[in-house]
Amino acid sequence: MTTAQISAGTLIREWRTRRRMSQLDLAMEADISQRHLSFVESGRAAPSRDMVLHLAEQLSIPLRQRNQLLLAAGFAPSFGERSLADISLAPAMSAVEIVLKGHEPFPALAVDRHWNLVSANTALAPFLADVADASLLTAPVNVLRLSLHPGGIAPRIVNLAEWRAHLLERLKHQNDASGDPVMAELEQELRTYPSGLKGNRPTPVEPNAIVHPLRLAHGDQVLSFISTITVFGTPLDVTLSELAIESFFPADEQTRTVLVRLAKERSEAA
Repeated sequence: MTTAQISAGTLIREWRTRRRMSQLDLAMEADISQRHLSFVESGRAAPSRDMVLHLAEQLSIPLRQRNQLLLAAGFAPSFGERSLADISLAPAMSAVEIVLKGHEPFPALAVDRHWNLVSANTALAPFLADVADASLLTAPVNVLRLSLHPGGIAPRIVNLAEWRAHLLERLKHQNDASGDPVMAELEQELRTYPSGLKGNRPTPVEPNAIVHPLRLAHGDQVLSFISTITVFGTPLDVTLSELAIESFFPADEQTRTVLVRLAKERSEAA
């Protein structure tokens, strides 16, 4: 069914269920009566525009899906959806490039809602070396597919089982939050790729570890990274709200030394 065919009440109930909230839970969070919420969900009461946005806020519904909810309720969308090349997004995209450049000599990349590569700094090169399947590097480059595909970076990930499990869990949480069918299909695809498990046994996590590391073979060395995700804090544009920057930091001194050396070599070759 299309959004136009699904009632606003049905969508609100679906999001409430997705968030594992009872009607009473949501009614208390929204400071409305459970009876009124029940009427809205059943279609016996038509919510106002303000009520739709208020409930969407309590349910932490992404901006794209808030627009869909508004349309289902008979209202115009509230949030713009510009292309990344739109001049009005220039200050934001400039900020993204500043963050990426400023993170060098360590790798960083920006991705859209489907984990397609938007931009990256020059330090990403070690991640892309020796990719066997060149089609994985054809735009749009899907970062998750490139990471876990056997023709991509996966053969060079030393702790593939652990890193794969981490990425799939992250993707599952994202799918639970967004309800995006494209991401659901991507998750199903990625789960068909080799797991990296030996003897069907999970790879034990280092007991003293503070995060899931990415350990990547580079020549005769292993580079070890930890990463952070950065998003815009108060976006009012759908596209901007879905943009994320992943920054990789060296997890040990050897990795830091190698990355600094590689950056120096790139600078001298330029």
